[in-house]
Order: sequence, then structure tokens, then C-alpha cells
Amino acid sequence: MKNYYIQLFSPHGLIRFHQAEIGRDKDTGGQVKYVLELLEALSKHPQVRKVDLFTRRITDKRVSASYSQPIEIVNEKARIVRVDCGGQLYKEKEQLWDHLDEFINNTIRFNEDEDDYPDVLHGHYADGNYIACELSKIFALPLIATGHSLGRNKKRILLSQGWEEKKVNDRFNMQRRIDEEEKVIANADIVIVSTQHEVDTQYQDYSGRSQANFMVIPRV
Repeated sequence: MKNYYIQLFSPHGLIRFHQAEIGRDKDTGGQVKYVLELLEALSKHPQVRKVDLFTRRITDKRVSASYSQPIEIVNEKARIVRVDCGGQLYKEKEQLWDHLDEFINNTIRFNEDEDDYPDVLHGHYADGNYIACELSKIFALPLIATGHSLGRNKKRILLSQGWEEKKVNDRFNMQRRIDEEEKVIANADIVIVSTQHEVDTQYQDYSGRSQANFMVIPRV
């Protein structure tokens, strides 16, 4: 029976297991709670030998020094690994797109230094899915993607609220995000969603929707 090493990716930072600051800002809400619970749950699975959650390392006086620690031990099989990317200061996730290839390179270096490589890659949100997708191509590994929220849906909401399209794209790197979401949907072995309604609504405007392998796993 194979024992798996799984790597999860949620790169925006401000993620810690002990005394997690859920809701500290707009990037640390339900998605962070989800990935922390997933990290712990996977570590308890008998077929998982190790699971690491990769996020961005932050050294910034505005936030806790805990976010600057390269590795946080969760339990004997789970860790949070913090990777250098885009400097030291905290940035909103929309500001990180130009730095995600640095995150990828440093993740590769981390794996080489540890001399241990994952069996499965699981991206979260558009930025984490981009990283996981690129690594899956480099290492020829299975890719699991969880969107949490999608760019086309967010763009539609913002436009309905009176935002100009250029402002949406400039403020949220929206078109780049959507383009990368399209690639992830086309390349993922599994796209995890919470409900069939999510498939029918949030993914309805994505060209790869009909070919994607969706798996409905309800959130509890």
C-alpha cells in the first residue's frame, strides 16, 4: 500500500496553525481555515506519510514574527513550509502574481535540499493553483485544484456594482487570474468543489468546464 507525500499550496502568507489568525484581513478567511483543517486531516490518514502546506514567508513588523519562521511543525506528519517570494513585507495576494515563479523555484530548491519529492500536488485559490500546476508539469505529478472562488464570477459581481473593467483588471490582476484559472481547469486531474451548484454557476463560463474532472466534496 503506497504512502503518499502531499504538498498543498496557498502562497499569500499569514497562515499559521497555532493560534491561527482567521479573518485578520480579506485574505485570511474561509480559505485559510479550510487548508489548515485539510492539512491536519490529511496528516491523520493512514496512507499519508507526510503533508506540507507551502505559503509565503513574511518578515514584517506589522505582523507576528511567527510568519517569518521557515518551518512550523503541526504534528509528526504535517508542517507549514514558508517560502521566500517577492521580498519580505506583507503583500496582498493580488500583488504577488509577478513573484510566483520565484515561489516555484524556491519550492523546487526546498525539495532538492530535503531530497524528498511529493506524490501529489494540491493548489488552493488561483495563485496556489498556478504554482501547483507549474510544478506538476515540471515533475510530471498529479494535480488537484480547489478554486475556493473564481475570477470570472468575482469580475461579474464587481462590474454589476459599477466598477470599470480596466479598474477591475488593474486592481485585482483579474485577466491574468482568469487566464491561469483556465489553464488549471484544463490541466488538473481533479477539480474539487463543494457542490454541484458551484460547478453549474461559478465554472459555467470557463472553456474547460466540459472536460474537467470535478469531484464534489461537501464542506462540513
